[in-house]
Amino acid sequence: MTQASITLLTDKGHTMKFAHILALSAISFTLQVAYGADTPEPAAPRAAAPAADKLASARKLIEERQWGAATAELKRVNDASSADWNNLMGYTLRKGSTPDLAGSEKYYDAALRIDPHHRNTLEYSGELYLMKGDLAKAQSRLAALRTECGTGCSQYGDLKGAIDRYQANGNKYVSNGW
Repeated sequence: MTQASITLLTDKGHTMKFAHILALSAISFTLQVAYGADTPEPAAPRAAAPAADKLASARKLIEERQWGAATAELKRVNDASSADWNNLMGYTLRKGSTPDLAGSEKYYDAALRIDPHHRNTLEYSGELYLMKGDLAKAQSRLAALRTECGTGCSQYGDLKGAIDRYQANGNKYVSNGW
C-alpha cells in the first residue's frame, strides 16, 4: 500500500511533506496546551458595578439629624422588602421630635423578620425597648447581639451602654445625645 504524498511549499520556498506538517502541527498544539503558549488567557470576571445605594440620601439626612426629611425620603424610596430600609424607618420614627414608638417597633420587627441577624436593628430595637420601659426585652436584644457578634462589635457596646445608663438612672431611659 502506498501512501499519498502531498508536497507543500513553505514560506521560505522549501518543500515539506504533508505527514511532516501534521506531525509538527500536533507537536505545536501539544506544547501550546501544556505550556499555555499562544493560548489566550481566560478573561478575568468583571466585578459588577456597585449598585447605587438608594438609601444614601436618607442616610445623609439621618447623619444631619433631619428626622422628618429622612422619613419622607424613606417613604419616597419605599423599599419595604429591605431590612436596611425598615431599620432606618424605625430609627427615624424613634428619633423624631415626637417619637412614634409603635411605628418604630413595627419597622424594627419587619427588619428582623427579613434579617434576624441585622445588628443595627438589634441594637436600635433594644434602645426602643428601654424608651418603652421594657428592660427585659432590651436585655434580650443585647443577648442576641452577643450571640451575633460577641462583645466587641459597636452595636453590642452601644446597647450595653444604653442599658447601663438606664439602670444607673433608676430604670429610666437616658439618650446618649444621638
